[in-house]
Order: sequence, then structure tokens, then C-alpha cells
Amino acid sequence: MNLSSFLPDNAGEYRHLLAAAFEMAENAGNIHMTYFRKAGLEESTKLNDSDVVTVADKESEAFILDYIRRQFPRHGIISEESGMDHEDSEWRWIIDPLDGTTNFAMGLPAFCVSIGLEHNRETVLGVVFAPYLGECFYAVRGIGAWLNGKAIRCSDKAQVSKAVVATGMPYDRNDNPDNNLSEICRMALCVRGIRRMGSAAIDLCYTGARFFDAYWELNLNLWDISAGQLIAKEAGVIVESIRTDRNHSILASNPHIHAAMREILYRK
Repeated sequence: MNLSSFLPDNAGEYRHLLAAAFEMAENAGNIHMTYFRKAGLEESTKLNDSDVVTVADKESEAFILDYIRRQFPRHGIISEESGMDHEDSEWRWIIDPLDGTTNFAMGLPAFCVSIGLEHNRETVLGVVFAPYLGECFYAVRGIGAWLNGKAIRCSDKAQVSKAVVATGMPYDRNDNPDNNLSEICRMALCVRGIRRMGSAAIDLCYTGARFFDAYWELNLNLWDISAGQLIAKEAGVIVESIRTDRNHSILASNPHIHAAMREILYRK
């Protein structure tokens, strides 16, 4: 898939940076596909048995980090597997080399590479590429969001009872009772359906593209949401921090149901 063909004419001053993000995402996706559904996939765990890492995570991250260090040596990097590098830089790349690793390891197609770029701590562009699905979502701050070259916009559904929403559960769900289970139970009685995709980046992009009407999750990391959050916002989604004590915990929804979604989540 040639992602460079999707480069918008109106990307302005960020055009060359978006082109670089496309190149990194496309190559990372090619690495993913080299290993996807192949026998003998090398994998291990990090924090617990729910937190998986594979050789595809490591190789795609190595490619991206090497690319940034060669092309943008003064830029900082925050990446899931390797941590931080020059994190105080004016420009900072936020990388999840393979979001949805559990899906990937099981042979499920909902996985992606997520690349965000911050300027002075404000995200200015984001690319989320799901190579098996052939879906490339991307956004430039103040200009718009796209899927494979076509502008996207969030849903305008106004009734929560007709909404299809997405969520996830944190990796520490077995050890911490504050694990989103009670919120899921409450929400399930109020909406048409709940989906668990297993990739925060995809959930945010799908909310921006009106495939979901809303999405929430607790205890995410910056690399999980950097690119997807910008894509969702540029597509008209309201993205709100709903907790200050559980890392990055967010609610993203179309404007018409946002208040009702928040009320359900906070209801005791």
C-alpha cells in the first residue's frame, strides 16, 4: 500500500513531516505483515500475562527509531518498547510500533502502528496505519482528518440507546478493582452495543470515522492515544480526560451524546 499517495495538498508546513510519518508507518506495517499469522511467532510478556510483546513490535520500533534519529536527530522520542529519548525537545515523536499486540499474536486483524508528532507538547499530526485492514487514518492539527485520502467526520447520532460504543480494560485489571468492569456493566444497559477492539488507536480512529459513536478507556499510555486522539478531534469528536488518577483515561464521543455518556460513566 503506497501511503504517500494519500498526502493531502493542504498539509501546509507539516507536509514533509507527514510524508515522513507515512514512510515510517508503511515500513512498520510491512514488518507486521512479515510475521502476521506465521508459525513460530516470537513473543514474551512484560508486566503480566495480558501485556504481550512480539518480535514484530521490536523490529518495527527499531526501524522507526532509526529513521527518526537519522532524519530528525534533534527530535525527541517517546516509544512504547524503548521509553524516552531527548523527551524535552521542541519536537517529539510519540510511537506505538504495534498497537493491538494481543490481537496480532492471536492472528486477529485489528492491529496498527501509531505515530504522533508533538510541537511544544501539542500534537500537530498523527498517523494510524492498520496494514492488514488496508486502513490509514491521519490528521493535521487545524486542517482535518482522513481515511485513505477521504475526509472523515464523526457520527451525529443523538440517542445513546442507538449508540454503538467501544472500550477496553487496563492491563492491571486482575490486580486493581478499578478496572472499568462496573462502567461496562452500566453502559451495556444503555447503548445498542459495546465492542472491544483491543487497540486504543483504532478505537479513536473508528470514533472519528463514525464506525463507533463513542469510546472510553482507563489507564492508557501517551503512545496509545497520541495520534488517534488528534485524528478523532479533527473529525469532530469531543475527547475529554475523565480521570486524573489512572494515567490517561479518556472519553471520546460525538458531541450529541457526550454529556449522556459522561453521566453514565460517573453514575454510582
